[in-house]
Amino acid sequence: LQENLDKKLFGQHLVNKVVVKAVRGFLNNTKAKKPLALSLHGWTGTGKNFVSKIVAESIYKRGLHSKYVHQFVATLHFPHAHSINLYKDQLQSWIRGNVSICPRSLFIFDEMDKMHAGLIDSIKPFLDYYELLDGVSYRQAIFIFLSNAGAEKITEVALDFWRNGRTREDIQLTDIQNALSVSVFNNKNSGFWHSTLIDRNLIDYFVPFLPLEYKHVKMCVRVEIESRGYVVDEDILSRIADEMTYFPREERIYSDKGCKTVDSKLDYYYD
Repeated sequence: LQENLDKKLFGQHLVNKVVVKAVRGFLNNTKAKKPLALSLHGWTGTGKNFVSKIVAESIYKRGLHSKYVHQFVATLHFPHAHSINLYKDQLQSWIRGNVSICPRSLFIFDEMDKMHAGLIDSIKPFLDYYELLDGVSYRQAIFIFLSNAGAEKITEVALDFWRNGRTREDIQLTDIQNALSVSVFNNKNSGFWHSTLIDRNLIDYFVPFLPLEYKHVKMCVRVEIESRGYVVDEDILSRIADEMTYFPREERIYSDKGCKTVDSKLDYYYD
C-alpha cells in the first residue's frame, strides 16, 4: 500500500499518510471495536477512486474484481428519490449477506455528493460499536466513501497556504479535518447532510485530497505515457499539461479536472 501510493499518487501527502496509517493500523488490530470508515473528499481527478483501487489491490489478490469488494455508485445504484426506503432495505441486506460470508469485506460508495440524504444512515448500525448484530460481527469490514463535497473548503485552505508563501506540504490534517467534516455535515448536496454517521463520530477519518498543481499534472502524464510503453516526449508532456484549464482564473494554480482527462488527451497525441 505504502509503495504504490508513493509511486503512483502525486501531490497528496495527507492522503498518503492518513490512508496508510489507518488501513495498516486497522488490519493489524485483532480487537477492533468497529469497522474502519474512511471518507475521501476533493475535486474530480484528484485521486479518490485511484486510492480506493490501490487499497483494494493491497488487501485482495484480485483487487476491485474480488468477490469481497463491493462498489456502489449513487447515480447508478440509487437513482430515484422515491425509492429510498427500498434502497435502504436492499443496502442493509447486501451488506449483511456479504459480511456473513466474509467478515473482511470492503464496501466502496462513490458519488456520495449525489446520494439522497438519509440513505447512507441506513448502514449506521453496521458502522457502530456493536459486538454482534443478529449474530454477525461487522468489526473487520472496511467502508470507503468518495465525495466531491467539501472540495471548496479544502481548496480554501490550500490557497491560503499558497498566498501566504507556504508549501502545500506544510498543510497538516488538523488544518482541514474539522472544517471539512462540518462542511460536509451541513452541505445539503453531500449525502452526509445531517448524517448520524458524522453526528455519532462513526467516520474514522475525513481524508482531504488537495487540488492538483501543474507539476502534478505533468507527473500524471509522464506515468501514463510510460505505462503505455511509449518513450516520453517532453514537448508532448508539456503540451498536454498546458491544455488543461486551471483556477483561480487570475493565478491559475490548480487543474480544475485534476488528472481526469490525461488519458483521453494522450489518445489524441499518440494514436
